[in-house]
Amino acid sequence: MNTELTRDDLLFEHAAGHLPEPIALVVDTHLALSAEARARFAACLALGGALLEEVEPEPLAAGAWQRLERKLERERALPRRESEPVDPRVPRPLRRLVPRGFDALPWRNLGPAQEVVLPIGPPGYRTRLLRLKAGKSVPRHTHEGHELTVVIEGGFTDVQGHHVRGDLVIADPSVEHRPIADPDGDCLCLAVTDAPLRLTGPIGRLLNPLLRI
Repeated sequence: MNTELTRDDLLFEHAAGHLPEPIALVVDTHLALSAEARARFAACLALGGALLEEVEPEPLAAGAWQRLERKLERERALPRRESEPVDPRVPRPLRRLVPRGFDALPWRNLGPAQEVVLPIGPPGYRTRLLRLKAGKSVPRHTHEGHELTVVIEGGFTDVQGHHVRGDLVIADPSVEHRPIADPDGDCLCLAVTDAPLRLTGPIGRLLNPLLRI
């Protein structure tokens, strides 16, 4: 990803279909939970459509349209079945990865937090669900790359402000923070990193050679 990244960058790249799968999952989850984000994404799609109208069309390969029609017919013939997840809090983009709800996941305890690593590629990315206990914080740290976090439930505060359900938070090597969950409930987030975190407190600096988060 680019060194400097904004939410609008991500929406434009997603509208163009250029994001790797883990980042696309974060953006889709953000869109599912934020009406404001959906409105901005619609503007990105409209702009992309306007730009496409100025591009000279390329001729289709022989039989391409017929193959597409046959594929669509086969898909329409398949039975449509979508059962509701056990946990209705699961946003639609996450349901294929969390089919039985959040509580059925194999959470790993990390002191004040719990995590589940989701099986989604490509290599180089780490995709996790994180649950931070009410009023608790994670150790102060910075980032060797980017971390994209979407709040699914609850909220947290860090140097960038207060973040609640649907917010997309972007951290990079310029950000050093210690996220603290709101005191009135646990904070559940989807987070994707493209490089390790780096602890920055006095003890954290001693632990960095032994611990790669």
